[in-house]
Amino acid sequence: MMAACVLATPAAVLAQVGTKAPPVVAGAKPVTIQRIKVHSVAIEGNLEGESADRDVLVVLPPGYAANPKKRYPVVYALHGYSIGAEQWSREIHVPQTVEGAFGKGVAEMIVVLPDSKTLHNGSMYSSSQTTGDFETFVSRDLVAYVDQHYRTLAKRESRGLVGHSMGGYGASRIGMRHTDVFGALYMMSPCCLSPREPGKVDPEAAATLAAIKTPEETTKLPWGLRAQLATAAAWSPNPKRPPLYLDLPVENGAVRTDVLAKWAANAPLAFVDQYIGALRRYKAISMDVGDRDGLKDDATKLHEVFDRYGLANSFEIYPGDHTSDVAIRFQDHVLPFFGKNLSFQAR
Repeated sequence: MMAACVLATPAAVLAQVGTKAPPVVAGAKPVTIQRIKVHSVAIEGNLEGESADRDVLVVLPPGYAANPKKRYPVVYALHGYSIGAEQWSREIHVPQTVEGAFGKGVAEMIVVLPDSKTLHNGSMYSSSQTTGDFETFVSRDLVAYVDQHYRTLAKRESRGLVGHSMGGYGASRIGMRHTDVFGALYMMSPCCLSPREPGKVDPEAAATLAAIKTPEETTKLPWGLRAQLATAAAWSPNPKRPPLYLDLPVENGAVRTDVLAKWAANAPLAFVDQYIGALRRYKAISMDVGDRDGLKDDATKLHEVFDRYGLANSFEIYPGDHTSDVAIRFQDHVLPFFGKNLSFQAR
């Protein structure tokens, strides 16, 4: 989840939230979780000092070790803002939900959870000299590593991409721009889909950000201000402006329309029309959002764009808020979606 207004701090949001777990599936076999680091050339040399060695959780299905010649599809699952891969795994109750999905009949696959948390709590899965190119980390470096080190079906038809909140934004952005890499796409409560108009400027918030002298000071800021910095680092980087190397959309009390234009250019609802032809390559596209989620309206708009172009997609508004049912959705909807729509056959 990200701030909706320029320099207007939203209500406090906890980085780690409690989510409902689905009932344990009787007889579900255990998966194996490996915690690894993946080096990303795309993140090397970023101005923010983000490590190019990224933490990644790899969930191997129950039959992986027992069937040494079998290859598997892979689902890449992207976490939201203010959490990393470990917290994401707890929010979606891994390993229980992955084991439960397989126990309920979903064909076995590998699930990969990369960590894209940054100094300001989120990379936006974007390409920036300030944060590093996290879009390419996911779409190229991570995929290449997993294909080289695990028994995967190394083809686009056997790769799925899903994300929640900021990860849903990442899934929409990367999914539109890299249809040559992935074969099925699922967006869970995607944030940041539409260009944002400046909200009421909070002079105190603007002054707080203007007074920052070191990157370390930013870690003590409230959630909303850190979200502003994350967005600016991803979408309005400025290599000539230390120490944070970014431009904010408000400066000296005035809104900077040039910066807002850069932010708008990164909104999927602003660029989706350019990728409709590419999106037709997917075997399936799905999106869901809770009926009490403030992101519902933008998700509905994206679904309507797909429908307007005659692009096959499924869309569900379910009873719930932004995070309440994410684990249940992951087990009972996301993994079955990929089980149905990824290729489990070798070339």
